[in-house]
Amino acid sequence: MSSKTDIPAALPGSAYFLDHTEEAEQKATYAIIVDNEAGVLHRVVGLFAARGYNIESLTVAETDRANHTSRITVVTRGSSQALAQIRAQLEKMVCTRRVVDVGQDDDSLERELALVKVAGSGAARMEAMQLSEIFRARIVDTTHDSFVFEVSGAPSKIDKFEALMRPLGLTEIARTGVLSLSRGAGRA
Repeated sequence: MSSKTDIPAALPGSAYFLDHTEEAEQKATYAIIVDNEAGVLHRVVGLFAARGYNIESLTVAETDRANHTSRITVVTRGSSQALAQIRAQLEKMVCTRRVVDVGQDDDSLERELALVKVAGSGAARMEAMQLSEIFRARIVDTTHDSFVFEVSGAPSKIDKFEALMRPLGLTEIARTGVLSLSRGAGRA
């Protein structure tokens, strides 16, 4: 029989000495300027899916007709190494003109739009109206038993509005996803 003392010690260069602690996930908001052509969005989304990365938010629209480009904004999470790999892969795509991690810029703006439907009557209805004023949400549709609010702002503001409306009768919510820009004269 062999004892623990008979097992050879791991050599300093072996994998047994590697630090296997998990790195905390970070959020990244990528602004990707791409050629506005068929299949580009599919290729970008496919890059994330093929590597098992989740997309938390995705928005896309043509932003420059003259240059035939679109802006894709993707919010994702991962280790710093995974995020660097995602960015490198995005930059290698033929259809990509520029990739900027807008989320790394402290001066960046992130905004989202949501439509929030709340059904209720009596005190809950009045409280929903009062909260909407605090959050500067506009009433865009109303019936005798429901409201549809339009609220815009930072994603955390939308989250808070949703959480407060849930007990008051929130029945449905539609969110646009994150839009982002860097402040100042520079471009993403």
